[in-house]
Amino acid sequence: MSINPQIQRFRENVNKFQGIIFLRENISPDASNRDPIIEDIQKRTFQWFWESGQNSPHGLIPDRNSEGHLDQDFTSIAATGFALTAYAVGVERGYIARHEAAERTYNTLHFFATAPQGDGTSGFTGYNGFFYHFLHKDSGTRYNTCELSSIDTALLLAGALFAQAYYSNPSDPLEKAIRNLSGQIYSKVNWSWMRGGADKKTIAMGWLPESGGSFVSAPWLGYNEAMILYILALGAPTFSLPPSAWKEGWTSNYYRQICSYQDKTLLRFAPMFGHQYSHIWLDFKGIQDDWNKENGLDYFENSCRATYHQQAYAVANPLGFKGYGENVWGLTACDGPANDSGGEPYWDAQGKRYFGYTARGAGRLGVINPADAYTDAGGTIVSDDGTIAPTAAGGSIAFAPDIVIPTLKHMKNINVGNRPVYGKYGFFDAFNLTVNKSPYVNGWVGYQYIGIDQGPIVLMIENYYSRLIWDTMKKSGYIRDGLKRAGFTGGWLNDNGYDGLVEPVR
Repeated sequence: MSINPQIQRFRENVNKFQGIIFLRENISPDASNRDPIIEDIQKRTFQWFWESGQNSPHGLIPDRNSEGHLDQDFTSIAATGFALTAYAVGVERGYIARHEAAERTYNTLHFFATAPQGDGTSGFTGYNGFFYHFLHKDSGTRYNTCELSSIDTALLLAGALFAQAYYSNPSDPLEKAIRNLSGQIYSKVNWSWMRGGADKKTIAMGWLPESGGSFVSAPWLGYNEAMILYILALGAPTFSLPPSAWKEGWTSNYYRQICSYQDKTLLRFAPMFGHQYSHIWLDFKGIQDDWNKENGLDYFENSCRATYHQQAYAVANPLGFKGYGENVWGLTACDGPANDSGGEPYWDAQGKRYFGYTARGAGRLGVINPADAYTDAGGTIVSDDGTIAPTAAGGSIAFAPDIVIPTLKHMKNINVGNRPVYGKYGFFDAFNLTVNKSPYVNGWVGYQYIGIDQGPIVLMIENYYSRLIWDTMKKSGYIRDGLKRAGFTGGWLNDNGYDGLVEPVR
């Protein structure tokens, strides 16, 4: 069977980038001499979290909003977890005072520690220690009929445990209260209960209280963004999962996602967020579980490889989207041109299909959203409509700074017609230079800021320059225990005398 020449071009570009992926040397930045453009991106993105959180009495962060409309009732617990971490970045960068960050953090953690939990369909913030995916900003209770979300609870908890380790002043009553509240929230999560699936080996994606309550049928299986979910469940002070949950649950699906390029292994997950979220808080560089040891790489290196492959795909541009190239790339979950037409995908006159909000990814990295995917003429399954999300590159700066920094600098100056893709709070969520169908003539810009896309940008920039989040989380005995119970060894996990260790309470 003949190979589509565009697909062949992609394969050739992937091979070209192998040398960069596997032969590059680690790049150590000068934290005292930060690039002013990257600094501007980080500061603006931080300000989005800080100003958005002022509109909720509990410091809850909107799922999304736009300039001039920060006050939204629709808040996200995952975005709030990113915010709890971002406040410390603001302190270290001099954007806000430490006491301001501590007060906001205390207020948010106090809310979650005391919020109503129950199995009713309304009026509750969570159940069995887990929290609903979305909450009303004022009442802090379940938004509409959203699910009790295990992964979003985990991202909130990551922010809480970061705060527990960061606010470590033993003589400051407020910081002591933060540490205690973080522990209270974490200890209430009933991880064993959330293994409600038929096999009882995996963590369910969620639970719904309607009709007496039922678990979301889909379980969390690797490889994707949920590594941190299992690490938190394994390291928990109460209701913790057995070590077997890592192999029998999380990694049991890896065989479906392993790819090989020139005898090099890659765990595929098409959208970049799956290679970013857990890595924001957990430093996987130099530590390995059994799968890592068998395959000769750690998860940090896997994310590096995925980042270079994203760029290689854009350079090859097998579907011929406008603008794609060395400094315009990045596919992940984001808004799209169909958002403003009810979200239903549509086709243009040239035969290109455009989506609304979906998890975008393409080519040899595979896809995860079959409903928003199709097969091109060369037989490659794609979920790519020409929509670029700057968070895909920005959240990968620690993995591949040599390609991410030039990309961010270039994209910051892109205008779609006369519409910029960069605003008061950093990058707008996404843009598309190809779409040319009314009402979007000569391209589209999604003028929303989305919390879970803003988070990786501000936090991974800080990890790249100072390792702040990584090194702070290493002080958490819960995190260290969770990693060890999953079978991780080596690297920084061997340093048992880590300064300032937060000892687990069991």
